[in-house]
Amino acid sequence: MEDPEGKGKKKRGRPGKQPPTSNKKPRKSPTDKGVALARGRGKANGVAQHNGEGGDPVTLFEVVKLGKSAMQSVVDDWIESYKQDRDIALLDLINFFIQCSGCKGTVRIEMFRNMQNAEIIRKMTEEFDEDSGDYPLTMPGPLWKKFRYNFCEFICVLIRQCQYSIIYDEYMMDTVISLLTGLSDSQVRAFRHTSTLAAMKLMTALVNVALNLSIHQDNTQRQYETERNKMAGKRANEKLELLLQKRKELQENQDEIENMMNSIFKGIFVHRYRDAIAEIRAICIEEIGVWMKMYSDAFLNDSYLKYVGWTLHDRQGEVRLKCLKALQNLYTNRELFPKLELFTNRFKDRIVSMTLDKEYDVAVEAIRLVTLILQGSEDALSNEDCENVYHLVYSAHRPVAVAAGEFLHRKLFSRHDPQAEEALAKRRGRSSPNGNLIRMLVLFFLESELHEHAAYLVDSLWESSQELLKDWECMTELLLEEPVQGEEVLSDRQESALIELTVCTIRQAAEAHPPVGRGTGKRVLTAKERKTQIDDKNKLTEHFIMALPMLLSKYQADSEKVANLLQIPQYFDLDVYSAGRMEKHLDALLKQIRLVVEKHIETDVLEACSKTYSILCSEEYTIMNRVDIARSQLIDEMTDRFAHSVEELLQEAEEADDDDIYNVLSTLKRLTAFHNAHDLTRWDLFGNCYRLLKAGIEQGSMPEQIAVQALQCSHYSILWQLVKITEGAPSKVLHSPRRQCNTFYVFKNWVTTILFIYLFTAFMLLCDLLMIFSHQLVSGGREGLQPLVFNPDSTLQNELLNFVLDHVFIDQDDESQKGDEEDEANKIEALHKRRNLLAAFSKLIIYDIVDMPAAADIFKHYMKYYNDYGDIIKETLSKTRQTDKILCAKTLILSLQQLFNELLQDQGPNLDRTSSHVSGIKELARRFALTFGLDQIKTREAVATLHKDGIEFAFKYQNPRGPEFPPINLAFLEVLSEFSSKLLRQDKKTVHSYLEKFMSESMSERREDVWLPLISYRNSLLTGGDEDRMSVTSGSSSKTGSVRSKKGRPPLHKKRIEGEPAEESSVEGSWMMRNDTLQTPGALQTPQLTSTVLRENRPAEHMPDPDSEHITHTPIRHTEKGFSMQMSWLGQQKMEEVNRKDRTGINYIKSRSNQEQLFRGLMEDDAEPIFEDVMMSSRGQLEDMNEEFEDTMVIDLPPSRNRRERAELRPDFFDSAAMIEDESVSK
Repeated sequence: MEDPEGKGKKKRGRPGKQPPTSNKKPRKSPTDKGVALARGRGKANGVAQHNGEGGDPVTLFEVVKLGKSAMQSVVDDWIESYKQDRDIALLDLINFFIQCSGCKGTVRIEMFRNMQNAEIIRKMTEEFDEDSGDYPLTMPGPLWKKFRYNFCEFICVLIRQCQYSIIYDEYMMDTVISLLTGLSDSQVRAFRHTSTLAAMKLMTALVNVALNLSIHQDNTQRQYETERNKMAGKRANEKLELLLQKRKELQENQDEIENMMNSIFKGIFVHRYRDAIAEIRAICIEEIGVWMKMYSDAFLNDSYLKYVGWTLHDRQGEVRLKCLKALQNLYTNRELFPKLELFTNRFKDRIVSMTLDKEYDVAVEAIRLVTLILQGSEDALSNEDCENVYHLVYSAHRPVAVAAGEFLHRKLFSRHDPQAEEALAKRRGRSSPNGNLIRMLVLFFLESELHEHAAYLVDSLWESSQELLKDWECMTELLLEEPVQGEEVLSDRQESALIELTVCTIRQAAEAHPPVGRGTGKRVLTAKERKTQIDDKNKLTEHFIMALPMLLSKYQADSEKVANLLQIPQYFDLDVYSAGRMEKHLDALLKQIRLVVEKHIETDVLEACSKTYSILCSEEYTIMNRVDIARSQLIDEMTDRFAHSVEELLQEAEEADDDDIYNVLSTLKRLTAFHNAHDLTRWDLFGNCYRLLKAGIEQGSMPEQIAVQALQCSHYSILWQLVKITEGAPSKVLHSPRRQCNTFYVFKNWVTTILFIYLFTAFMLLCDLLMIFSHQLVSGGREGLQPLVFNPDSTLQNELLNFVLDHVFIDQDDESQKGDEEDEANKIEALHKRRNLLAAFSKLIIYDIVDMPAAADIFKHYMKYYNDYGDIIKETLSKTRQTDKILCAKTLILSLQQLFNELLQDQGPNLDRTSSHVSGIKELARRFALTFGLDQIKTREAVATLHKDGIEFAFKYQNPRGPEFPPINLAFLEVLSEFSSKLLRQDKKTVHSYLEKFMSESMSERREDVWLPLISYRNSLLTGGDEDRMSVTSGSSSKTGSVRSKKGRPPLHKKRIEGEPAEESSVEGSWMMRNDTLQTPGALQTPQLTSTVLRENRPAEHMPDPDSEHITHTPIRHTEKGFSMQMSWLGQQKMEEVNRKDRTGINYIKSRSNQEQLFRGLMEDDAEPIFEDVMMSSRGQLEDMNEEFEDTMVIDLPPSRNRRERAELRPDFFDSAAMIEDESVSK
């Protein structure tokens, strides 16, 4: 690198080839260099060399890594070594950079003196450890995190200590910069990363030196000007000459430093700021930001800012983040704004767009940067730019929302002239100057038409605008008092918005945590935050105890405003009523609530009143008695009115007019709302509700709204009765809830005739009652509640299922035909209701209240309605599998069978296997197969049972045209083959044997297209099915668990040695010894298979060891005939196969010599079933090599036709088994 200024400085070349200067000390002899050289070569092959006495580290790398010594003393020692022999010292420094990169190689003195940098780097690359991708800068742990800090500090201290002499000797810096430039261009990431970090820190230190030189130059120039301007008699010419000489020397040093910085910037930064590694790019951007802030006169210009602007478009979030933070440091200083004006105009749009960055951390910093730009210049951002940030206050990610709230506060809600505004407020008779700001907040909330979440807006502004949001006196003044001269009247919409915002600020102050949907949960408050919360709660309580009755009185006719205002008492500190002697305000509040109850029948208003009464009636407060009396009086009046209106309605029957119906409905709505939160059983509301419903069933003329409210009130009455019983009420009321519950079920038949919106309520109530009065009611030592348990019969279960099928799984077009054109909001609301229906029914299945086979009708809609209900169905499938794996598998195959039967009814027996309907069933089967997970041992029996049921279904009906034609359901085997990859290899053989029982001899020879499903399914079972090892082992990830070594394979007929571990045998034993107690209800009922092949020579003492890892105790079912052993289907198939092998083995052994001895030995070993590896041929070994592919292949063509293409098949990487095997092979 040559001097760009062309001042005749020496060319930066290889160290060691510079002519020695006159003041340089004579070189040491080789023996004298031994001691110094030991330090430079103190690490050989990556292992630190220590001295023999104290064991202290002797290399720079070890010293810096441990960080036990002060960095300045380490640098001073190196400088002293450099003064003695700069070659040895530089060699030490070069090895320091090499070792910091994780390289095990060491640069020797001969290499340093005789080889170019490129040759040295090439040599070090060859010695680099390629076994691991880690190197010191990327290694985890506190030690290496500290090393990074020490590494950067060492470079900074080195330049600081050398800034007055050594860095100008044209040797040390030339050598270091040349080395780092070469390393930064290496293809080895460790070299490139480490050298770039070192070079950038070196550049930062040089920028600091240049800044100091600039300051010294300015000081020297001022001294020179001052001295020169003196009178001739007082001027000191010698001082002028010294100042001129000093200025010249400083200028030369400045030029030299600039040359070094140019070399680093052009040789390293310009190439590495766009490196392929994001961390290297981030280092460059972070440091250039430091340079521009530290030495703005030299670096804060468009020539350097453009690199930051370009990198704002980087693909990696961490690099974009460094750009934004670097710019924040610049925009914080308002004096730098003129230099940033052109950059702001050029890249402002990009910065504003980054507020929507997919990385939340980047979005937060972008919003903060936009806020700094706004603070520096109001005109820098357009209205459109500001609006892009405004709506982020409604973001669900709280840091983004809070940053946007800070921007909104700076733009709209900060007072520019507080004193003038306070004076204006006093002239208008207002106690607070925040009136205009609160009006502006209301207008902003109303103009945010896409977002109606006041709680989110308040939370976003809480940290920046607490003073404004806690000004409840000003908010109350705006609501209660008439506007003064110069103020606009709040519209009805603005008043509603202000009340909603007020309630949200009260909640935020009282609860001191974000609203639902923001944050992961309630965090523990600090002592200061807790004190602030208590103070705020006392402040709002004292204010609204007096203001709330007045607000309710003014707005009692407006249901929306009243419903919001009635939420305020739940945030009160109710002790203030008694402590402050404010009972009169309590009476005023109770009076207003009573008036609200009498005026309104809206559900939300009545529920708010009921909740308020419930809070005020808490037993922990002394005001409870006063509130309880008021509540009881109100309930008495409503109950009397309800009984009277019911009598009139029942007497007039069909002649009842609208007034009679309204009187019953309005009173019943109020009582239902109160019954939800209060125990009203002593008023016996259930009796009149029963009379209404009974009349409706008999006469069929009861209005639907009354029926729904009566059902809801009856529901609450039943639940309160249950609460009394569980709390230890007298046993004489035990029969009451059961009687009411049974009465409730009678209403169901009538309720099913009303409209969907009301039927939805009845269905939800029925599901809730079935959950409450299920078999779980007696759990936890509550056996006395057994008479209350209600188990729905099959009729009721079918009615529930049919209701779900009729009202949940419907097309949107079908629903829109029932009424007028629905807008998007109504469609979303309808979907929400349908999801609630499905979730309610799914809970009944999960908790074993409705039989699991009913879920088949739900599971079969998984693909078709995936977007609407996929999450609910998937969760239901997961929970039912946890309950009973086998029954869940039977339910899955039943759902596929139902879809297949529907397809047969539509298309007839000649199915088009390429149609989209068949593909849809296969895709659903594939999705079901993926839900079985990776652990095939846990799902072994369930998958085998699934195949058994599928095979039986495929061969259930013979073709009426004759046996030469395929069975009607044979095409179902193509669907069943999707589950073959989930079978263990030894189970594939068993399933294949079971399949052959249904096949005639002619079937196995057929090759027509109609027989392809059978061929495909057989091939999927034969793929790896003749080997008795497992492709996936439970809880094991070792190589030997997935790929069996040849040495570990036993001989064909090798007798197992006693005590030798036998994984296969133990696993097989677990299957044989398990009890299949499954009883399939409904359509899943299958004949019970009981093995009749019991081995007579198997005494009890030869049963498998119960302590074996895979063997479980045999559960025994007691029947009328005694005890009988029952096995799983797979176990029975294995038992039959074993006995067949045993009989063959015995006949074979009898033909040999020494028959008695061999036979005795065989019988001893035969006491436990042996499953031997029968695939030891060359074919088996070939399949053993390719096992990771075979387990996932589904071959749809006959073996004779696809043998050539088999090698071209690839595993299905959506299959978890394929991924596991691929990982095991890659290891």
